[in-house]
Amino acid sequence: MSITMQNGPVQAQTSLAARGLVLAYGVLAYLVFFATFLYAVGFISQLVVPKTIDSGATASTARALVVNLALMSLFAVQHSGMARQGFKRLFTRFASPALERSTYVLLASLTLILLFWQWQPIATVVWHIETPVLAYAATAGSFIGWLIVLYSTFLISHFELFGLTQVVTHFVGRIAEPMKFKTPGLYGLIRHPIYLGFIVAFWSAPTMTLGHLLFAAVTTAYIFVGIWLEERDLVATFGDQYRLYREKVAMLIPGLF
Repeated sequence: MSITMQNGPVQAQTSLAARGLVLAYGVLAYLVFFATFLYAVGFISQLVVPKTIDSGATASTARALVVNLALMSLFAVQHSGMARQGFKRLFTRFASPALERSTYVLLASLTLILLFWQWQPIATVVWHIETPVLAYAATAGSFIGWLIVLYSTFLISHFELFGLTQVVTHFVGRIAEPMKFKTPGLYGLIRHPIYLGFIVAFWSAPTMTLGHLLFAAVTTAYIFVGIWLEERDLVATFGDQYRLYREKVAMLIPGLF
């Protein structure tokens, strides 16, 4: 599914300084997001970054479970709550609609940064792939998952998804046209390639610790909740057009579900 935005009629002019602040805010939110995305790749894959999903000070398993579940719950509440139409309507009562997506992206990124910072590793090994070829394949699978995520965002207008299109459009004094429904590339095969990419990235690990397993299991469960919420909103927006798409196209795996 793709939501596209085109330049619409000229909107009521605000000062250049005010529009510049909106643009700067949106650019900052995007840069924070992109840095967070890159850190997430290293955090899960345990490469380059200073703190990963299995590094850092260890605590008791019970404490780690409580802290980690609280961190993931905070992200889930923020990520799903701010994505709902009710919150969007409330936000635009107090701020420019051009800021809504950037604010969502910024807060989601900050919540993830908190998770990376405070994550408590649980070092118990669930599985370890000793065969080098298979271990490399698992690592490659994780990177393929991240590439699917990034590629899929560009299929549905990457810069709009993360708020840049909205603030640039606002800066030049125009408003967005209504959302349009499209199914480019992978979206013709499955409805949620971004979510599939995350699942592949989270589960493809040559060494799976209990902490990593907790992260993968909880985020996968949250993905299915997110799909249900998102599709409910899409049906409300696009009606029978989305219902027909949902009937014809698999959710995550072509030909299966």
